[in-house]
Amino acid sequence: MKQAFDAEGERRLAGYLGRIGDVLRNKKRRASFAIYAMGLLGDGERKSVEPIAARAAPDPEETDALHQRLCHFLVDSDWGDQAARRVAAEEVLAAWKERGIPVEAWIIDDTGFPKKGKHSVGVQRQYTGTLGKVANCQIGVSLNLATPFDQLPVDFDLYLPRSWTDDEERRKEALIPEEVQFKTKPDLALEQLRRAVAAGHPKAPVLADTAYGNNSKFRKGVRALGLDYGLAVESSTMVWRTEAKRRVKGERLSVRDLALQLAYTPRGYRRVTWRDATSKKLAARFAVRPVIPCRDDKRRPGPKPEVVWLVCEWPYDDVQPTKFYFVHVQGRMTKKRMIRLIKERWRIERGYEDLKGEIGFDHYEGRRFPGWHHHVTVALCCYAFVTAERARRFPPTAGRQAGAAPHALAA
Repeated sequence: MKQAFDAEGERRLAGYLGRIGDVLRNKKRRASFAIYAMGLLGDGERKSVEPIAARAAPDPEETDALHQRLCHFLVDSDWGDQAARRVAAEEVLAAWKERGIPVEAWIIDDTGFPKKGKHSVGVQRQYTGTLGKVANCQIGVSLNLATPFDQLPVDFDLYLPRSWTDDEERRKEALIPEEVQFKTKPDLALEQLRRAVAAGHPKAPVLADTAYGNNSKFRKGVRALGLDYGLAVESSTMVWRTEAKRRVKGERLSVRDLALQLAYTPRGYRRVTWRDATSKKLAARFAVRPVIPCRDDKRRPGPKPEVVWLVCEWPYDDVQPTKFYFVHVQGRMTKKRMIRLIKERWRIERGYEDLKGEIGFDHYEGRRFPGWHHHVTVALCCYAFVTAERARRFPPTAGRQAGAAPHALAA
C-alpha cells in the first residue's frame, strides 16, 4: 500500500487537509490534525501519539509539549468525526467517478483490537474474527464502500458492551457521552447505513456476515432505507418454501435441511466461478431458491410476506452445503452476478490489513471514548487519500466478466 507522493500528489494532499481543516473550524485543530495525519502516513514503525510527536517535533525538547497537544486534540478537543469522514468519502468518490469506477457494494463488518488490560474503553473478553477466538479486545463496527477493484471504510463505531454502558464509574472515566447508550452491533451498523444514505453515497447492496444477516431487525432496517442486501445466515435459520404469488409451501425448515433436499433434485446445484485468485479459480457448487424467512414469533407468514433468494453454497472440499445467504434485490440479476456479489465481502479483510499495517489503525494507546473515535477518523481520512491517489494514478482497465441469463429477483 505504501506509495510516495509526487509534487502533484503533495499539492492534492495539502488541498485535502485544507478541506478537512475547514470543517474543524479551528486553527489549532487544523494544525494538530495535519501533524497527526502526516504521522500516520509516514514511515514510522510505531504510530501511537508519543512516537508521532517525537518524529514531528522540530526540537527534541519540544516533544513533550507536542505530545500533550496531540493528546488534547484527540481526547479533549470538541470536533465532529462525521464531518471529517464525509470530506474523506467525497475525496475518494470523486476520484472513482472521474475514472468511471462504480460502487458495487456496501460492506458491514467488525474487527478486533486486542488489548492486555481492562481499562481501554469497550474492552472485555469477547469473540473477534481478527483472532478467530474469544479474547480480551475492543470491537469496531465499520461500513465500507466496495468497487470491483478497491474498498473504502467510510464509518466506524466502537462497540460498547453493557459492562461499559451500564457502569457509571467506567463511563465517567472513559468520557462516554451521556447520549451514548448500549447498542448491538447490528444497531450500530444500521446507524451507519442511515448516515451513508443521508450523505448521498452511491447506493449499492449491503453485504454482511451472519451476525447481521440473522438479525431480522437489521434486514428490515436495510430494506426500509431502500437498500438491497446479500447477507450470510446460519445453517439453523428457519424459512418457508414458497410457490408462485408468494404462497407458502409445506412446513418451515432450516436452510441446511432445504439445501440438502436440493441436492437430490434435478439442476439442484451448479458450479459457479466467482473470482480468479493468484493460483487458481475460486469456484463451488451453488443452488438458488426463493424462500420466506421465518418470523421471530414462528407464525405462518401473512398475505404479503418478504420473499428473498436463498443461496446455498457447497464447497468441493465439504460433504454437504456449508454456507447460506439471503439475497434481496430489486429488478433482475443473473445467478452468477448474485453469487459474485455476496463474495465481494473478502475485500474488507485486505482493507483492515492495510489500515492496521500501514496507517497505524490499531496503534492507538489511549483509553477514552472520544480519543478512540478521533484517532479512527484521522486514520480513515489518511486511508481515503491513499485510496483516491491509487485510483488517480492506477485506473483499472480490466472489465468485469459477463454473467449468465438473468433471474427475476424478489421485490
